[in-house]
Amino acid sequence: MTTRDVAAEVDPESVDMTQAQVDKIWHSIERLYRTGLQPAISLTLRRKGRIVIRRSIGHAQLGDGRRPGLLCTNETPVCLFSASKAITAMLVHKLVEQRQLGLDDRIARFIPEYAAEGKGATTVRHLLAHRAGIPRVPEGATPEMLFDWDSVVARLCAAKPINADGNAQSYHAITGGFILGELAQRISGAQLRDLLRDMIAEPMGLKSMSFGVPEQQRAKVALNYCTGPRSWFPLTTYIHNVLGASFERVTDVSNSAGFMSSVIPAGNIYATSDDAGAFYQMLLQRGEYKGRQIFKPETVAEAIRPAGPIHIDRTLLLPVRFSAGFVLGEWPAGIYGRDCRSAFGHLGFLTTICWADPARDISVGFVNSGKTLSVDQLVPMGGVLGSISGSCKPLARARRTVD
Repeated sequence: MTTRDVAAEVDPESVDMTQAQVDKIWHSIERLYRTGLQPAISLTLRRKGRIVIRRSIGHAQLGDGRRPGLLCTNETPVCLFSASKAITAMLVHKLVEQRQLGLDDRIARFIPEYAAEGKGATTVRHLLAHRAGIPRVPEGATPEMLFDWDSVVARLCAAKPINADGNAQSYHAITGGFILGELAQRISGAQLRDLLRDMIAEPMGLKSMSFGVPEQQRAKVALNYCTGPRSWFPLTTYIHNVLGASFERVTDVSNSAGFMSSVIPAGNIYATSDDAGAFYQMLLQRGEYKGRQIFKPETVAEAIRPAGPIHIDRTLLLPVRFSAGFVLGEWPAGIYGRDCRSAFGHLGFLTTICWADPARDISVGFVNSGKTLSVDQLVPMGGVLGSISGSCKPLARARRTVD
């Protein structure tokens, strides 16, 4: 049930860890797997730029009476869902780096029709930091409508914002990505898939990172599974406000050919845990990866700079602090574990979490296929995050992400 890249994993002592600390982290993954709520889990952990853990457990596709299950390996692409947002955000930051636009430019400068209903003053930075006021999918939209790019963009351009001054934070689960993607495409003249390939995937040598999955590779992808109890009221209303559809419906649609064939900037980048972790390792190294400068150091610095103090998000109804593209860590605890104030990354569909923590000099690609609201997952999930932050102690001379 477990695959491990023994050749890639370094001696823990070479990165200021112990074998007991590494074992503690992996045992926390095994405890999560034993809940039965995560059919497949893959983890790649780097410390000081070297791989400490590259392992997977479970099945990417569950078997039935007609066929056996497909084992999840370190080469299995998994949908990152909302963790896609950080990668899409960096495509926009690259265009800023190239001086094709500015973060404080108004979106309507490049997409004139976006100015409808009082959105003319909304900036690129507002959108990246979930302050654009269009957090919900327009009324009457269905998950399948997300496959029609032009229709979605037209609906969002015509939408009335819940606020237009950029001062209120409301998590944009799906909507913001389409406008960012349209912005990037109009400015660059290239398709978003090509931008991801040319700006990040190919320069970094990432084999799996793409919007959607090519048809010839879908037999190897991890499918998503709803596990545990069905959602209930008022949770159903909360989930619909965040996702635009029921929990179960979103999970089902994510396994469809339409979803895998589409470009959904905020929700359907696929990658292995290794490639997702490598993306954060690059950011941790101030934009450099394997001798190539993917982003300038100042671009990375701007991307992870807090957009403001921590707020109770109006969509999530939870305290969250964003930068222009990332969810930031907190003290004494946050989504990246204990005392992770320097961390930055993103969450995907509740359980996939990818991040970097400069204080610990770690990058993490933690991906999985179970989509669940079960309370039985809370303690094991917290155990994984706590074991990583607790076992990877802050370093006296940690890698500095920026000057």
